[in-house]
Amino acid sequence: MVLSDENIKEFQALYKEHFGKDISKEDACNQGIKLLQLISIIYRPKTTEKIKDN
Repeated sequence: MVLSDENIKEFQALYKEHFGKDISKEDACNQGIKLLQLISIIYRPKTTEKIKDN
């Protein structure tokens, strides 16, 4: 998984806004990738079969 420079800059800005600290491009990239991996593990859209079961 790769983040674009624009995504990394946006992550850095959000991080600074929420935590009041600057982080390096490398740290922002690593943390951004970890966040995306976590979201992909947690978020599972319901399949049509599961919707029918409910």
